[in-house]
Amino acid sequence: MKNKNKQPQGSGKKLATKLTAASLLLATLGLPFAANAEGQIRIAQQFGIVYLLLNVAQDQHLIEKQGKAEGLDIKVDYRQLSGGAAVNEALLSGSVDVAGAGTGPLFTLWDRTKGRQNVRAITTTGQFPYYLISTDPKVKTIADFTEKDRIAIPAVGVSAQSRTLQMASAQLWGDKNYNRLDKLQVAVPHPDATAAIISNGTEINAHFGNSPFQEQELAANPKAHIVLNSYTVAGGPTTPVVLYTTQKFHDENPRTYRAFVAALDEAAKWSAAHPEEAADAFIRVNNSKIDRNLLIKILKNPEVKFTIEPENTLSMAQFLYRVGAIKNNPQSWKDYFFADPHLVNGS
Repeated sequence: MKNKNKQPQGSGKKLATKLTAASLLLATLGLPFAANAEGQIRIAQQFGIVYLLLNVAQDQHLIEKQGKAEGLDIKVDYRQLSGGAAVNEALLSGSVDVAGAGTGPLFTLWDRTKGRQNVRAITTTGQFPYYLISTDPKVKTIADFTEKDRIAIPAVGVSAQSRTLQMASAQLWGDKNYNRLDKLQVAVPHPDATAAIISNGTEINAHFGNSPFQEQELAANPKAHIVLNSYTVAGGPTTPVVLYTTQKFHDENPRTYRAFVAALDEAAKWSAAHPEEAADAFIRVNNSKIDRNLLIKILKNPEVKFTIEPENTLSMAQFLYRVGAIKNNPQSWKDYFFADPHLVNGS
């Protein structure tokens, strides 16, 4: 592309470095790790504007600021991985203390660790629509996908995008066929998937992504069009990304935990009031080449809301139980969130 502002966030070389780092991290899985003491927190996040609150917290040192209010000098380590499976493995191995991923990976880990590590969510990162985009003009709905199509997602069968596509499939073809489109999915990091959609140079002709990647695709490729909006599947606005941790970290680090929640809440309120400055923070932290005007437009989208409280998350959890993807049946969002005074109006 001649206009570098329409390139996907970050360079290929930088992405390769990040993925290499992620591979090295995962190579250490299975090794024993000592529990962090109060005043330390290691956070795993992925790609996209859905992690803006963490970007703002990093840019403005908000966790450190809130730590001082708790009488702590908190050391914060931000790490970037790709895919809910990698993030979950990092959390369970003890490589990180807080995991950032979609609600899909959260429900998988909440279910798997219930009665053991007892993983639960801390906060969300806001309300964001996810768009399933195709470059094939014949694909108007998910019913039009065929064996020749390849849908890029961050993690097959686990990510929020994959789980949302399963919900949509169940709504169309019935619960017994909820995973009908899983065979068309390929696990690709959002930056790589975006490059594929923009270039039309690979077998990937669809991408279930997030912001800013989905907007970059729509702006750069005339063939790119929206096939599915996650809000339609969920029946309204929803918070697709959560930050979660183990019972052990929650219980053994109460002051660090409180500082983290307070920092995210401050980041959410500040981002909502200062979208232009929040965009600049995203660009600085990610060293992004994204078009700043496009980024600001995304942040001002009426469908986007910056909040740490969960919205409309229970429907997916109960869907996963209904189709047998998880064994435990949540009755309330409070079943998979830690109780916190900042979270009072969740759903």
